[in-house]
Amino acid sequence: MNPSTAPSAGRSAGPSAAPQSEPRTVLLRRGEVHSPADPFATAMVVERGHVAWVGSEGAADSFAAGADEVVDLDGALVTPAFTDAHVHTTATGLALTGLDLSGARDLADALARVRAHADARPADRILLGHGWDAARWPDGRPPTRAELDEATGGRPLYLTRVDVHSAVVTTALLDLVPGVTALRGYEPGAPLTGDAHHAVRAAAHGAVTPVQRAEAQRAALARAASLGIGSVHECGGPEISDEDDFTALLALAADGRGPRVHGYWAEHVTGEKGARRVRELGALGAAGDLFVDGSLGSHTACLHEPYADAPHTGTAHLDASAIAAHVTACTEAGLQAGFHAIGDAAVGAVVEGVRAAAGRLGAARVRAARHRVEHAEMLSPGTVAAFAEFGLTASVQPAFDAAWGGEHGMYAARLGAARARTLNPYAALLKAGVPLALGSDSPVTALDPWGTVRAAAFHRTPEHRVSVRAAFTAHTRGGWRAAGRDDAGTLVPGAPADYAVWRTGELIVQAPDDRVSRWSTDPRSGTPGLPDLTPGRPLPECLETVVAGRTVFRRPNE
Repeated sequence: MNPSTAPSAGRSAGPSAAPQSEPRTVLLRRGEVHSPADPFATAMVVERGHVAWVGSEGAADSFAAGADEVVDLDGALVTPAFTDAHVHTTATGLALTGLDLSGARDLADALARVRAHADARPADRILLGHGWDAARWPDGRPPTRAELDEATGGRPLYLTRVDVHSAVVTTALLDLVPGVTALRGYEPGAPLTGDAHHAVRAAAHGAVTPVQRAEAQRAALARAASLGIGSVHECGGPEISDEDDFTALLALAADGRGPRVHGYWAEHVTGEKGARRVRELGALGAAGDLFVDGSLGSHTACLHEPYADAPHTGTAHLDASAIAAHVTACTEAGLQAGFHAIGDAAVGAVVEGVRAAAGRLGAARVRAARHRVEHAEMLSPGTVAAFAEFGLTASVQPAFDAAWGGEHGMYAARLGAARARTLNPYAALLKAGVPLALGSDSPVTALDPWGTVRAAAFHRTPEHRVSVRAAFTAHTRGGWRAAGRDDAGTLVPGAPADYAVWRTGELIVQAPDDRVSRWSTDPRSGTPGLPDLTPGRPLPECLETVVAGRTVFRRPNE
């Protein structure tokens, strides 16, 4: 990819480069431009932060003289930048800059990493770590408090499970939270869940200094930009982070040096006063991780029938009446509502609550508000139909299925193989007309947009697979629509110039039905191709990410 510039030469490079004072006119040519405006486009003009034109190489000549910069794509692919519709930015950055146990092979390896991290951070008041998953270890159990006390030399340590719905801690950290042993979710010798977990998390995150927080947020946004992500939906809330963390992130993102950040604040709202407070924080909605239940991995997702490997049905945090009150108040205030719901009982409670709100306000008004449900894993045909009826966006994470699906995965262990096969039915959601937005829930699973598209297209349960094109759309335009914008996430004239440039192999059209795939690759279909995401093949490499016409990442030496 070779840029040539007009006399006012040079442009910023890298995620930390200062933004240009005014986006310039740029002509990109001799590549592949993924655009519904022209499925065979090879060139694009960006002007004043928006797409001005897409078209053929021959027509590009007429734009060259008026461009401040001409970029020879040298065959590279240009696509809309991805939107990750569910991210915890500071936690992601802390995992990137701190102790990450997602790669630990077993319990002994995890404890060795804890010990090394403690030795390397002698000045930290509280040690923070993330990512253990005992279900993947031969030992099959998390570290005990005594083991962690020994590994840290008796220092405070907060260590979240991969799903962030439970944590193991040291005795020294428990001692910093008076009364924690009386809270719901505290069981001697077991990971902390529920209220006990939230109390300990608040104490641990309270020890993060503003400087550490800013470092973590910059690291997370830089990683996102390096992967072609132009926007993230930050899912904050009083049980997840704090207001200072949330507002600091929005202020950091406002300088234009990295991806856009759309903020959601997960606080229960019952009237205009609460809705106004959410708006004053800068949030798009009282949504995101407003917990109706927990997670399957931590046995806290709320089910109709007991777990296969535990004699209970999980934990309910909000009932249908509380959900109805929240949806009603948000709709009346013109604010998006949303919920975290994973288990079938939790998803059913959301549907029941939304239905009650629609009975008071009218279904059309509820649909227009574009409320959303995060995760929405255990769906039935009835709840899928209700999502479509009330215009609920399903904000989902295909990497969950890649990590924990299949006949022998964590889902099957928790639910039994039959129930596990029903999880994450993306094809049924799309067939019913439910809006989909894809994300990672990072740091639960990694920022990895092409891997996310691959996971949806090659779902472990074949009947739930969708085409690469449908998954790609849900991970680009779908995220914008989930945030209330229909004019973005696609490269057409007038759209924001949020795009990524990729080095990749042959472009094809992949669909679950091979007959559809063969027809779609026929030039007569007019369907633009995308990279071959067959498992085992290398994923595209991001060369540059641009947000509102400004470069926020460029791979070195490109």
